[in-house]
Amino acid sequence: MEVVNALGRRKAAVARVFVSEGNGKITINKRELSVYFPSPLLQYVVKQPLNKLGVAEKYDIKVNLDGGGFKGQSEALRLAIARALVKINPEDKPALKVEGFMTRDPREVERKKPGRPKARKRFQFSKR
Repeated sequence: MEVVNALGRRKAAVARVFVSEGNGKITINKRELSVYFPSPLLQYVVKQPLNKLGVAEKYDIKVNLDGGGFKGQSEALRLAIARALVKINPEDKPALKVEGFMTRDPREVERKKPGRPKARKRFQFSKR
């Protein structure tokens, strides 16, 4: 099997994933998964598509992660891994789609508007 690549995004985070056959090693920005994401919850989020298909020990994953916070990065990585797994085996798509791993979350931060303190907040109204 050759290297399969995929892209995942969430908020400002971008995850580029390179999946090859191996023994389940996940390397993010040249660091181990447990070092990059110390929180067990975020590690669980990243591994969700692999655990759903039962292929956690089958592939080595190399990741370039950029932008956003740790939550957005973990969810971008989850999407990228799910997309790569579907490229490898298209029959897996329905199982991942039911769990919601194939859906890009489109919510982004709204821009700040001129003459306002924040995107939607307004300054206090004074009648006199």
